[in-house]
Amino acid sequence: MVLLISFYIIYLVIKNSSKMKTPYKNIYNVLKLNRFIVLAVVICSLLSSSFSLLMVYNMNKTTLNSVFAINTDGSIIPLKLVTQKENFRVEALAHLELFHTYFYNIDASNYERNLEKALWLGNSSVDNLYRQKKADGVYNRLLQYSLVQKVLSIDSKISENNGEYTFTTTTIFEINRGSIIDTYELVSTGNLIMVDRNFPNNPHGLLITDYFEKSLKKLNNENFI
Repeated sequence: MVLLISFYIIYLVIKNSSKMKTPYKNIYNVLKLNRFIVLAVVICSLLSSSFSLLMVYNMNKTTLNSVFAINTDGSIIPLKLVTQKENFRVEALAHLELFHTYFYNIDASNYERNLEKALWLGNSSVDNLYRQKKADGVYNRLLQYSLVQKVLSIDSKISENNGEYTFTTTTIFEINRGSIIDTYELVSTGNLIMVDRNFPNNPHGLLITDYFEKSLKKLNNENFI
């Protein structure tokens, strides 16, 4: 439609130009007419391109909302929701790995910096655990004996129930006491809620709530290897 209008404008201009008995008599009017033609064509082209892009966007949005996927239990889920859940899972796993790395991968030189970063990723439940560990002298022993606590692996499982996300994370870490290295397995649980992203403190826009260290056991280094 826009192209037809532009062609019609050009036709009218050419028709009026042909009526001039002396086309070069008034060069100013000719140049003004040419500028109007170019401007009209450019505007019509921009309008046509914008309209086409809008139509493509609406068509893609409508198609995405009308496509469905089949869940493992046979239920039908809109593909848009499937994509959103997949993206959330990737963000959640990255968030949990980042938190457990900061909270448990510590030594005398970095523990204050790492713990400060970890506290940005959880709510008061994380802060309460940190204060409890501090009161129990965990970080004092880290400084006193120059201990090095190193995370070896992090494995998180995420489940969803009525829009609420819970997780169980198994963290394997070792404590280097100089001549002795002990390996431990920590199982922690909690919930995840969505919050505003805060770069660089909370890049994934998630917050750990109800954090709890469920179990801690010492592993035989031979079995772990």
